[in-house]
Amino acid sequence: MKIDEVRVHGESGPPVLLLPGGAESCDGFFPGLREGLVEGAQVVEYDRPGTGTSTVEGSLAGATTALSAFVDRLGRGPVVVVGQSLGGAVGALLARDHPEQVAGLVLLDPTPINDPRSCVSIERTMVVLGKLATVPGIRHLVAAVFRNAALRTARGLRPDCAAAAERTANLDIPKLARAVHGLTDLARGFRESDLPHRPAVVVTAERKPGHAVRQAHERLAAAFGGEVRSWPGATHGVHLDHPDEVLATVRELVDRVATAR
Repeated sequence: MKIDEVRVHGESGPPVLLLPGGAESCDGFFPGLREGLVEGAQVVEYDRPGTGTSTVEGSLAGATTALSAFVDRLGRGPVVVVGQSLGGAVGALLARDHPEQVAGLVLLDPTPINDPRSCVSIERTMVVLGKLATVPGIRHLVAAVFRNAALRTARGLRPDCAAAAERTANLDIPKLARAVHGLTDLARGFRESDLPHRPAVVVTAERKPGHAVRQAHERLAAAFGGEVRSWPGATHGVHLDHPDEVLATVRELVDRVATAR
């Protein structure tokens, strides 16, 4: 089924809204997830304003307003949110700002929106990279670094996951920098106590117990009344290096939401 630029796969079950990381498009971002969920859920692929293939301008600060309007227009909410990296942070913000529209969450190594120090570092880094990416000569060097990193990530992954990693090889760095703009202010205004209790799983990459991002993920999960999961060798791209575990986790949460209906 297609509604404008929205793709809905599946005819019944809880709606699952996919929120990719960075400024990436939903198309092909979560290998195997759509195919693995359509028997028991309605999988919604939508590039919010300012990301992916969307032709509508948008900002991180306005992301939850745009998504709330979208869920209303879709008429199938509340939704189960599956978000990776920046998409995970947006999912947490949507639950905070519009709790009635969120039935549950699976956040895949989300940008730690509840850790202002980390968010300051992320936004500052992207500001610098975004500027460098506009300078002739340096632009190609910065692009080559990201391209080589993406190609290294693709090695050893199953074919569909490798293809997803390779799609990020030609990363639009200025677009990503724009997508991250405002992260610091949002993090400084974020309060874990404002989050609703919802079925939730926060998947964190394999990090040491005292790592700031892991601790932020543990606090985020606790605020939702959910749990933290991690698997050996999991990286920030956990949806690529552990796709089967991610699918199983999302299926489990979708089943919980469906049973509670």
